[in-house]
Amino acid sequence: MSLLNLLHDPAWTALAAQIETKISDQFRHIEDVALYNQAKVLQAFQAEKVADFHFASSTGYGHNDAGRETLEVVYAKTFGAESALVRPHIVSGTHAISLALYGVLRPGDELLYISGKPYDTLEEVIGVRGEAGEGSLREFGVSFDCVPLKESGKVNYEEVARKIKPNTKMIGIQRSAGYSWRSSFTVEEIGEMVKFVKELKPDVVVFVDNCYGEFTEKTEPTEVGADLVVGSLIKNPGGGLAPSGGYVVGRADLVHRAACRLTSPGIAAEQGAMLGTNRALFQGFFLAPHVVGEALKGAVFAAALFEELGMVTHPSAVERRTDIIQAVKLGTKERLIGFCQSIQSAAPVDSHVNLEPWAMPGYADEVIMAAGAFIQGSSIELSADGPIREPFIGYMQGGLTYQHTKIAVLSAVANLKAAGHL
Repeated sequence: MSLLNLLHDPAWTALAAQIETKISDQFRHIEDVALYNQAKVLQAFQAEKVADFHFASSTGYGHNDAGRETLEVVYAKTFGAESALVRPHIVSGTHAISLALYGVLRPGDELLYISGKPYDTLEEVIGVRGEAGEGSLREFGVSFDCVPLKESGKVNYEEVARKIKPNTKMIGIQRSAGYSWRSSFTVEEIGEMVKFVKELKPDVVVFVDNCYGEFTEKTEPTEVGADLVVGSLIKNPGGGLAPSGGYVVGRADLVHRAACRLTSPGIAAEQGAMLGTNRALFQGFFLAPHVVGEALKGAVFAAALFEELGMVTHPSAVERRTDIIQAVKLGTKERLIGFCQSIQSAAPVDSHVNLEPWAMPGYADEVIMAAGAFIQGSSIELSADGPIREPFIGYMQGGLTYQHTKIAVLSAVANLKAAGHL
């Protein structure tokens, strides 16, 4: 069924209208959060007197790039942090995380994750998987441990207290559930974690992987005591316009260490030509609160639709959101593949591509990934993916406009029904 025919089908339009009535309270909450965050960003732009000359390009070493320097202050003010590193040279969220880890940790130190096992792509960074000789933390003499979450998905504080040692230099927290079937952590919960570990070991550095979480709430982890917070610009804070990049915000001394890792000691954040990206990074950050709100609306609609069809979702349609990810337990390999293929077929870019699972770098299992985006791999644009392993959970995220996500999700359900998978 074509997309226009789908929208003219009385059965589907009636179902969509029924669902939107049910989730209207969620939409009002999302719009309130977006309004508040828009004010935060706007206030930071005005405080730093952002002007047209800040969008100028720099080349070579990138000395005295006023736009780059101002952009980083805008990020720091918005996140309630002392300092920020915001660069197109950071290639992914995993790279941003690596800057924070390698910048702070030294031989003999321990990294302790208290939010369960880290996201798949970090396993090779830490050294629990992958080839020797690639420079993992383990090769540099940094040890790693993690505290599994309770069955409820909450932090096991008793085990955290037992595992913190004199050489535990950094506590790691992953805000988003990643490929786990659990609730993502709210900023309030992260604040409780920070308070707990700081009371046990005041000098420990608390690091938060903030990917997918920016602007989903009115506060950020740096505002509740996290020392270092990182994320990707082709996720929430890039607003769909950033062509690449990542950020590190937090304590000034720790951000400086991350900058030394990105460039080199002695150079740190003083160099790095922006190569014409300043305008897109500024404008994307300004749009980010609204775009994140659109993505959240799409996620809530998807949850409500799949629940209407009898499927289990996480979070549910009525739960408050702390990231843009929507998980759906699809139950079979065929449903997972069909769901991702349908999201791809409803994309503005590469809609003709027929997806297949593949051994994606950094992942332990084959992954199928729908990503018909203007920016390659951008997950603030509508995308869907999942590892080919039981119970075959599909993870949908992003959506520059609510309307696009609504069309894509309705189309995916219609296609699954037509193929006999629902």
